[in-house]
Amino acid sequence: MRQRQTRRATAGRNRIQWLVLAAAVAAGVAAAPAGAQDGGRLNKVIEALEGGGAAIANREWRFVDMEHSPFSGERVQRVLAEMNEERDADGRLSLTPLIRIPQDGDEDFKWAVKQVLDLGGFGIILPHVDRGEEAVRLVQAMRYPPARGSAAPEPRGERGWGPGGATRLWGLNSVEYHARADVWPLDPDGELFAVAMIESQEAVDNIQDILAAPVSAIMVVPGDMAIDLGLGPNPPDRNHPEVDAAFQTVLEACLAQDRVICGLGDGASRLQQRLDEGWRFVLPLGG
Repeated sequence: MRQRQTRRATAGRNRIQWLVLAAAVAAGVAAAPAGAQDGGRLNKVIEALEGGGAAIANREWRFVDMEHSPFSGERVQRVLAEMNEERDADGRLSLTPLIRIPQDGDEDFKWAVKQVLDLGGFGIILPHVDRGEEAVRLVQAMRYPPARGSAAPEPRGERGWGPGGATRLWGLNSVEYHARADVWPLDPDGELFAVAMIESQEAVDNIQDILAAPVSAIMVVPGDMAIDLGLGPNPPDRNHPEVDAAFQTVLEACLAQDRVICGLGDGASRLQQRLDEGWRFVLPLGG
């Protein structure tokens, strides 16, 4: 009982910290240049994918990790403030921030998604998504309730309204932000990118159900996959054969459909190989 009370108290403090930080960002992040308001695509990940290319970390997007780095709203606030100072000639952020939250797919992550998006994130990477319903819950957490006449009202969004920091970082007013803060490609005009991480044999077994959910991309990664398979860490500069076999199973299922983007994290030395295989959303790992 005492442990449960302690966990509840900790969760409550985390929620309060995020609310305070969201208000601080709403008051303190400068508006983007006018070029960001011209109606063009803001999310460079989506822009690259719509153009038939790949979206690679540190080229189109920045990976902001809160799973294996300190779980700190202040860190997200600081990273986004830094990124706000680096914009391209069109007034867009030079790299699109996608944030991996620490909660797994079977945990209560809705409040954390709301806070990250209200701070200005362009996408959520959710760890350890093992079942299709967990991927659907991610989309629901990222979406607002549908506007009247919405072409894609389901799955119904559950995000609360209060995007002060996001409107400033995106360079939009509240009406414009509401129209564009939806999950792509479920909403073809949406600017939010929803990523379900595939990190276990259970997820591989359920890949068809996960791909049936309206996420933007899946992302399979070698580290947790190896641990889940009982193999221990992967050897330097290569994966266990069983891990690469799991990658292949996921890739084949992903390439058999044309809506969810195939994504992975893997060694930077294998980047071109992975692109040639058909992976289009890539986080290069290591040197």
